[in-house]
Amino acid sequence: MDWPSRKASELDASEKKSFGKGVFRKCDGCGVTIPTETLHANFEVCPDCGQHHKLAAPRWRELLLDRGELEEWDAHLKPSDPLQFSDGKPYHERVASTQKASRATEAIEIGRGAMGDRPVAWGAFLFGFMGGSMGSVVGEKITRLFERATSSRLPVVLLQASGGARMQEGILSLMQMAKTVAALERHRAARLPYISVLLHPTTGGVAASFALLGDVNIAEPKALIGFAGPRVIETTIRQKLPEGFQRSEFLLAHGMIDRITSRLQMKEEISLLLGHFAPFVRPPRPSELNNTAE
Repeated sequence: MDWPSRKASELDASEKKSFGKGVFRKCDGCGVTIPTETLHANFEVCPDCGQHHKLAAPRWRELLLDRGELEEWDAHLKPSDPLQFSDGKPYHERVASTQKASRATEAIEIGRGAMGDRPVAWGAFLFGFMGGSMGSVVGEKITRLFERATSSRLPVVLLQASGGARMQEGILSLMQMAKTVAALERHRAARLPYISVLLHPTTGGVAASFALLGDVNIAEPKALIGFAGPRVIETTIRQKLPEGFQRSEFLLAHGMIDRITSRLQMKEEISLLLGHFAPFVRPPRPSELNNTAE
């Protein structure tokens, strides 16, 4: 029997549970039930309370980049399994299943795009790929992002969303912290701007390296930002943490970030900042070229 011709009272328990599944979403902030199409059209921001739900990388491109276009760099890079790591499931199998589920090769995309007709070097973490964890390939792609931006005289806009370093790659993952920051410093020495956009969550080795080193650090409302999570800290120090600890609002009040901006105003905000930086971007002096050489 077709569903439209049946009354709700005629449905069994399992059918009632799935009836309308995918048509409506419950807001994580206010609990209001919202049509999925409404949330999608509003880039996953609740129209009632402003709660920001996770937004996939393709939607971020649609929201921030002109015409949603990205000339992707180094998409061919894929992780290997140098440590032959297994946590009950071999690492290479876990990567393969994640690649299939996420339709991505790694936890970050990089490339060249434009915002308000200004060219930018773009990077965006894919949290759906192993929690946006940073392994060797993620570190290499971020390093190349800063290096190409330096050689092409481009500002960097990098969207952070990560659970931190990827444990399956051990020390090779932790090495990426120093490697990426070194590339960032060469970019900074060339007097080029870096805007870091902190999404929920931005934690671990990513937060402890390049994520909070932007010339301007912009966060979404209520994003979790920090090294270790609140529960880990409370267990370690055996103290109750302040209300809102490690959330965007707490970090802004304590001088750790520069701005909190709604996702829906993010492109306007970043475009304005890029306009402010533009007059200070100049060709590098010969001595600076020596410092930024590979």
